Amino acid sequence: MAVRRTLRGAAGVVWLLTLAVSALAADNLTLAPGLSFTDDSSDNFPVRGDHLADAEVVEGRAAVVFFGASNCWNTAREAERLVTLYPKFRDQVSFIIVDVNHPSEAQRPLLKAHYKGYIPTLVVFSRSGRVLYARSGETADKRGDTSALEALVSKAVSG
Repeated sequence: MAVRRTLRGAAGVVWLLTLAVSALAADNLTLAPGLSFTDDSSDNFPVRGDHLADAEVVEGRAAVVFFGASNCWNTAREAERLVTLYPKFRDQVSFIIVDVNHPSEAQRPLLKAHYKGYIPTLVVFSRSGRVLYARSGETADKRGDTSALEALVSKAVSG
């Protein structure tokens, strides 16, 4: 009986730790429906998912911080790249998605430190917390081309 309680208690602690770690960044990322990739007519923020208000860059885990807004086709195109790569890197990278017009309280320090007023902006952190990439604009000229972004994220994971 005592062994069962101990195991049940340990399982509960593991579950709580898993929940705490998974709630540090966005997950289950998808594209919002009805996005325009050729003009600024999309009223919706381009990324949907769970825990979008979270914003913790954790040492020991690579992170990608995406700053964007609705009504911006460049943001929609870069969001499409990010959401395309999300399944491949979801277990290795924290994805932090910031709507610059509606940031959460948790996102405000990242916004202040890394957002310079241009969308989309992408900041990639290595596992040690070092900024590997911080630029505005798209990571590719062609819609759907994820090669440059994938290389950045792979470098963050490996370093």
